Amino acid sequence: MSQSFLKILGENTKTVPLTEFMTLGKDTQCQVFLESENVADRHARIEKKDQSYLIRDLRTNNGTFVNDARVMEAFLQDGDIIRIGDRELIFLEKLEETAEFPLKSRNEVWNQELKNLGNVAKTEFPVLILGPSGTGKDVLAQALHENSTRKNGPFVGVNCSALSETLIESELFGHVKGSFTGAISDRKGAFEAARGGTLFLDEIGDLTYSLQAKLLRALENNEIRPVGADRNIKTDVRIIAATHQNMAEKIREGLFRSDLYFRLNVVSVTPPALILRMEDFEELLYGFAKKMRVRFSFGAIARLKKHPWPGNIRELKNLVTRASALYPREHITEEHIEKLIDRTLIQHVDDRVSNDIPVIKEIEKQMIIKRLTANKGNQRRTAQDLGMPKSTLHDRLKYYDIDVTAFKV
Repeated sequence: MSQSFLKILGENTKTVPLTEFMTLGKDTQCQVFLESENVADRHARIEKKDQSYLIRDLRTNNGTFVNDARVMEAFLQDGDIIRIGDRELIFLEKLEETAEFPLKSRNEVWNQELKNLGNVAKTEFPVLILGPSGTGKDVLAQALHENSTRKNGPFVGVNCSALSETLIESELFGHVKGSFTGAISDRKGAFEAARGGTLFLDEIGDLTYSLQAKLLRALENNEIRPVGADRNIKTDVRIIAATHQNMAEKIREGLFRSDLYFRLNVVSVTPPALILRMEDFEELLYGFAKKMRVRFSFGAIARLKKHPWPGNIRELKNLVTRASALYPREHITEEHIEKLIDRTLIQHVDDRVSNDIPVIKEIEKQMIIKRLTANKGNQRRTAQDLGMPKSTLHDRLKYYDIDVTAFKV
């Protein structure tokens, strides 16, 4: 039998390897020391029996619980939750793998979302990426693929808004020779090209209504039928879709099927507009500038930070590219910036930002409530989970009018 472990939950969560025989309790001589008033000196014992581990209560008043059932003794299975007094432990048959997601952010709320994507990437579930254009939805999709179990398979992207209805059906499902004018040979579609990997359906909100039904059948049955073919082909892809459209509005207007939306929206993520994650601005700017070999003065950077960035990260990348083309090998100053900024969409940005900010704040509020619930009102542990100083959490609690006492048990 491979090494098993106990994960001891608490303010300082730790994982300890199990031996043939271990006693749990608040006596310092116990192999697993649990400091709590409700824990007996020698409360329980875990011992190896054949190829399994058995936990036995040592006749305590408060009892030993496995998955909320009081036991005198019980064989443990992977993931079982053991409760001794007010302490909780998890039995693990092997160490949990930490699914680290490569993308990071200095914005606390967005960084927590990115951390969660490490676990999402390892699943086969469809992911729907929402949000305004230019926020890096394609970068997110690529990162999800590269950190998935399908990373050695192909990553195939299809822009659903860039092709006509006839062409996009062929692009997705393929076609057989002679199925329409110009089909001079058989052709594999994106589903087949992405076999064993990930299919990224960009701008899914622009897919024509008639094709939505065919896509839904393909996803539900895991099979497609090429244009002009008389048989179906089994598929093997993981779906990631993205759109800048307001999907609730599209569904209300009858332009997008709700059943397809729910089929795609198993896990959703909404990257924030650049103006709402300005903590990352300089790092993004320096990254693009390094690739384009452009240098910006302090004054130029200060001026750029005042721009509302309606085109988000894509607009920033375009500005650095423009600077590289117009002023090669020059030190970009504040005077250059005035000629480089694209002012086309600035008049619309105030409305967009005012609409987005409440959404971001609600996400942050719910995230704080979720961690407070999990930590039973412990502010220090909650601040650690959220990656913010305790003083910042205190300010957020006041701002959102969250009563911490309501979470304490």
